[in-house]
Amino acid sequence: MDIKTLRGYRTIQKANLLRANNLYPFFRSIENSEGTVVNVDGREQIMIGSNNYLGLTHHPHVVEAAKKAIDVFGTGCTGSRFLNGNLNIHEELEEKLAKYLGHEAALVFSTGMQTNLGSVSAVCGPKDCLIFDSENHASIIDASRLALGPTFKYKHNNMESLEEVLEENISRFKNVWIVADGVFSMTGELLKMPEVIALAKKYGAHVYIDDAHGIGVMGDRGRGTMNHFNCTDDVQLNMGTFSKSFASIGGVLSGSADLIDYVKHNARSFMFSASMAPSAVATVSACLDVIMSDEPIHENLWENVGFMREGFRDIGFYTYNSSTPIIPIFIGDEMKSLQVTNFLMENGIFATPVLPPAVPKGEALIRTSYMATHKKEELTKVLEVFADAKKKFDIPATFH
Repeated sequence: MDIKTLRGYRTIQKANLLRANNLYPFFRSIENSEGTVVNVDGREQIMIGSNNYLGLTHHPHVVEAAKKAIDVFGTGCTGSRFLNGNLNIHEELEEKLAKYLGHEAALVFSTGMQTNLGSVSAVCGPKDCLIFDSENHASIIDASRLALGPTFKYKHNNMESLEEVLEENISRFKNVWIVADGVFSMTGELLKMPEVIALAKKYGAHVYIDDAHGIGVMGDRGRGTMNHFNCTDDVQLNMGTFSKSFASIGGVLSGSADLIDYVKHNARSFMFSASMAPSAVATVSACLDVIMSDEPIHENLWENVGFMREGFRDIGFYTYNSSTPIIPIFIGDEMKSLQVTNFLMENGIFATPVLPPAVPKGEALIRTSYMATHKKEELTKVLEVFADAKKKFDIPATFH
């Protein structure tokens, strides 16, 4: 087959151009990991490009729990929850998560992507509609393509725009769902959740939150963005992933018992996918144990985040006023962001560039994120290398 005939061939051309100029920043092969430090091409790199916010991927209790699950259940379930893949530990984890998140019930999926694909498409029928924040995650956008009802967008975190879209559509559809990220993954910005909920109540809409980057981090012991804003009872469906703070892979949807049971019997990505592997289930459950223990994990996280936020401000970077462990560094020029990424890598820092279309044209950035387990000497080195990069590449101090 001639791949030049395929719709996405231009992305391959761009990738080949970057490879030819030693600027291709993706698919870096990590040879081993200690959490905050990884090895790439035989060289140690301080990891600030991970979503391992609580640093639990190497926690002894978590690792031991995963090993024990394999001893009891083997390495996989080889079937869907509907058939032969429903383990007692799946159900135990769902009960644990529902209590943790503050909702009546919870349902675990094999991946976060599948959680959104199945859940959003299940609740949006032909007489319903979806109203999306314009910067929603790709998995929600793909979910809208599977939904039978139409999708309308409002300007990012703009409540006037949201109200306009609600006014135009609320009387035209049976169920209207406002769907938005709790924490926007590229900039670390929080959704204006109280305002969204107020508008949902005013117009009789429902609220679906993708809190992939919020659960485990925001709110009391990481109960999520809805907990952070004291809005848990007003969120009809809340989605989270286990591939960030919970050191594993999978996803969770929480809400009322009736809604969760409905999704359980209608979400195709749940019904027709093999269930979460036993080791993944045990990992998430063990992470919850650690989160609910007396370990100062969140104190450490926010201390590190505050240290880096202040450090970047002192150097003179624009960081989008992030209030989460995601601290983006505005670069602007796409080529410059790739050069900065290379410079960081050469100086022992693993960070990731974010390029259009993931961000608007002219708004390329370096996405950095921090863990509870980062040591101060590691973070100090990161700031020193970024300070050198700012001078070398004349990185702007303001957004423009």
